[in-house]
Amino acid sequence: MSKVRVSNFSISLDGYGAGPDQSLDEPLGIGGESLHEWMLATRTGRRDVLGMDGGKTGVDDDFVARGHAGIGATIMGRNMFGPIRGPWGDEDWSGWWGDDPPYHHPTYVLTHHSHPAIPMQGGTTFHFVDGGIETALEQARETAGGKDILIAGGASTIRQFLRARLLDELHVAIAPIFLGDGERLFDDLGDATGSYECVELVSSPAAVHVRLARTR
Repeated sequence: MSKVRVSNFSISLDGYGAGPDQSLDEPLGIGGESLHEWMLATRTGRRDVLGMDGGKTGVDDDFVARGHAGIGATIMGRNMFGPIRGPWGDEDWSGWWGDDPPYHHPTYVLTHHSHPAIPMQGGTTFHFVDGGIETALEQARETAGGKDILIAGGASTIRQFLRARLLDELHVAIAPIFLGDGERLFDDLGDATGSYECVELVSSPAAVHVRLARTR
């Protein structure tokens, strides 16, 4: 059976997955872009995210490449899709990534307000799910073709899947920075913390990589 996993999700030393005051100009919050410097320096990150050549190989690049492999569908929170809150209104917004988002497969956006699907270039179609994480996961499994489901974030969406024990694997990259405020990843997990164990712990000069797996 396909896995439900989080890959390459960056947090700060003080546990924040985004900085404070997220906005259209600061989609990752103030200071949040620094969380992903390790990834964007890699060969795979530069190619797949920036569309550029070059970049470093090694531990960080291996994790980025592994995180992209075998994914058939993605689920994300509405805040990760865009800055719009409440009813969608008439604003024409199709995500932060331009005309060709980096997913290239069906991508499900959690929302409380219905919205028609948005087909994009490169095989990405954004579907909007107002029935909660279980409904989104069911729809993602139907279209993933037996491949894994990626929970892309943000932090609040990952917490929902952790609390529900629906995540099979979670890889976080701890960047060597402090943000001081923002959205923490591991708050309010209840007894779900007892359902996961560390199965991999390695580091590079740019990040510490921790991979957790759900205990059976």
